[in-house]
Amino acid sequence: MSVDAAAVESLDYRHSPLPVRAGLAGAQQRAWARLAEPGEWWSGAVRVAIAEETRAAMHCAYCRERKAALSPYAVTGAHEKATDLPDVLVEVVHRIRTDPGRLTRRFYEEALAGGLGDAEYVETVGVMATVIAVDSFCDAMGLPRHALPAPVAGTPRRRRPAGAKEGLAWVPTVAPEDLTDAEAGMYDGLSAVNIHRALSLVPAEVTGFFDMDSEHYLPDAQLRDFGTEYRALTHAQTEFLAGRVSAINRCVY
Repeated sequence: MSVDAAAVESLDYRHSPLPVRAGLAGAQQRAWARLAEPGEWWSGAVRVAIAEETRAAMHCAYCRERKAALSPYAVTGAHEKATDLPDVLVEVVHRIRTDPGRLTRRFYEEALAGGLGDAEYVETVGVMATVIAVDSFCDAMGLPRHALPAPVAGTPRRRRPAGAKEGLAWVPTVAPEDLTDAEAGMYDGLSAVNIHRALSLVPAEVTGFFDMDSEHYLPDAQLRDFGTEYRALTHAQTEFLAGRVSAINRCVY
């Protein structure tokens, strides 16, 4: 497999008006390279298309109309698609991107009824979270968003964790005590709390997303070390920003 080196190297921020930590730039480069590669359930081409739809959703008139409605189910119409992804997948991407505060189990079950697998749903969320994180960073820095990488050829691995169980969330998740050799290391450096388990039906998304998250936020061990400040922002300042963003996004985690 060959990753689009030009797209990945564009994340070096040499021309940024503000300094960017080398560790953060490196984590984003790894995330961008992983975005283009075959995943557990989606090909590289589908993963990049999901990224493209993630961006396009913010300009979709149908999504704006639903967002403004009392209920998203009160509006009928069609998405302004940027790709040839199946309608069920476009609906999932656009709805999660534009109206996450009103997602319900009905939405998830309708996606499954439409032919989307639960692990495919989880990998889609992982791809979206990666793109949104990097795009939001660029937006905050006043920088243009990075070009999406060219897809890498290859076949998805299609491995499902044997220890995945229902009960914690809408999707099956994997508890630390249910890890097998195939997922060994998924929670290394993580406390395996619910937010870490959210993507665990697709272990590579846990590993990949939190590799990037630890640089944007803090590694788990540092997060709980309140006696040491590891960033220019203090723990209190970081949590204030996180809490404010969560409130704006209607995230009740």
